[in-house]
Amino acid sequence: MEIELDLDKTIEENATAYFQKSKLARKKILGLKKAIVITEKIAEKKVIVKKKEVRKAKWFEKYRWFFTSDGLLVVGGKTAIQNEEIVKKYMDKKDIYFHAEVYGAPHCIIKLSDSKMNAVPELSMKEAAMFAATFSKAFESGQSSADAYSVKPNQVSKRAPSGTSLGTGAFMIYGERNWFKKTTLSCAIGYLQKEKILMCGPFDAIKKKCIRVYELKFGTVEKNKTAKLLQEKYKEKGLIFNNEEILSLLPNGKFEIVG
Repeated sequence: MEIELDLDKTIEENATAYFQKSKLARKKILGLKKAIVITEKIAEKKVIVKKKEVRKAKWFEKYRWFFTSDGLLVVGGKTAIQNEEIVKKYMDKKDIYFHAEVYGAPHCIIKLSDSKMNAVPELSMKEAAMFAATFSKAFESGQSSADAYSVKPNQVSKRAPSGTSLGTGAFMIYGERNWFKKTTLSCAIGYLQKEKILMCGPFDAIKKKCIRVYELKFGTVEKNKTAKLLQEKYKEKGLIFNNEEILSLLPNGKFEIVG
């Protein structure tokens, strides 16, 4: 190894200069080691950070749905195809079928078979009737009430009268119906904290099961605008939902947001 000496300096002065250089080099090495340790720790933290859990949607969420005040699931179709699916695929013999006597009303069922109850409480029956009536053309036309009814699953049939046929989403009802005359239309939207989603249905049920509740009455604001207003209201509360999510929950018509 070659060492350069400054001939204008004494041996002691040259030694001191090399000593100072070695100290500076050691400091740089220590600083570099600290930087490496810090970088490694940051990299480790990045590796162990968990990705935000993606919530898996339940089977009923592609339909119209809500939980009654008694905690029973009510499901209804949005289209003729969905109405067909609700009755044929999801309606069990313990369930209760609901429909409103209004054009465009969804075929709805209370999923009693999914609960430990032996019978549907009266309040849930009324709320299911409200749901069937509210999501029909009655709300869109500004009606305050509509007639609805319930029957047992074995009264709902695809068997049409002789010489006729039933299209997709159409069914015949045989036997006596349990009527809910002049059922009040009722609609609200709220945040179902347990499921971490929005739920839309009769006001009393939504108020009992949800937080951040807004009652929706027939009004003058278009559906798209209403969805955007609700989106902003929930955003202010720290709850983020896209416009399509909210739109899919609302009945057709114009609205007034209360609350």
